[in-house]
Amino acid sequence: MTRPARIVALCGSTRTPSTTERALGIAAAHARSLGAQVDFFSGSRLLLPHYGTPGAPLSSAALDLLTAVASADGLLLGSPCYHGSVSGLLKNALDHLEELRDDASPYLDGRAVGCIAVGRGTQGPANTLRALRDIVHALRGWPTPLGVTVDSAACSALTNHDTQDRLKLVARQVATFATGRRALSADLRSTPAVT
Repeated sequence: MTRPARIVALCGSTRTPSTTERALGIAAAHARSLGAQVDFFSGSRLLLPHYGTPGAPLSSAALDLLTAVASADGLLLGSPCYHGSVSGLLKNALDHLEELRDDASPYLDGRAVGCIAVGRGTQGPANTLRALRDIVHALRGWPTPLGVTVDSAACSALTNHDTQDRLKLVARQVATFATGRRALSADLRSTPAVT
């Protein structure tokens, strides 16, 4: 029997609880309900030294993040909109993935990544979502067909059934792809090589 799909959730907000953390939490909880193991990184778990500081060794928090992502079958990313783009906290965490460049599956290669952007109004979160998807592409990941924007100015932003349904759908897309990826990888490992 194969192990459950592993999903890493990265929350780019330092505030706890934040709308971003709660939105990502809804998606992560749904992925768990579908049988996935979810490792949730938020706030203090993502307070990493700036990536690329000359001569600086990787921190233990950075090594924990890299270990989790390297063994992940999929990811969920949540970012607040900071001046029309991704938070520095999340961007720095994603920059650390450069350390995975020489892995058998470098960066986010072959992994489904669900993207969630939160901010006031529609323009900022839409820009942030686009930036997240571009970053995922650059890291060889596969953004899910659905990306979710959440208007934090709306009083019912996270109690609205439509928003909750979209957050659950993006989680289902990641979990489904991750489970399929695990099964395919297991099949490929058990198939004898053709000579």
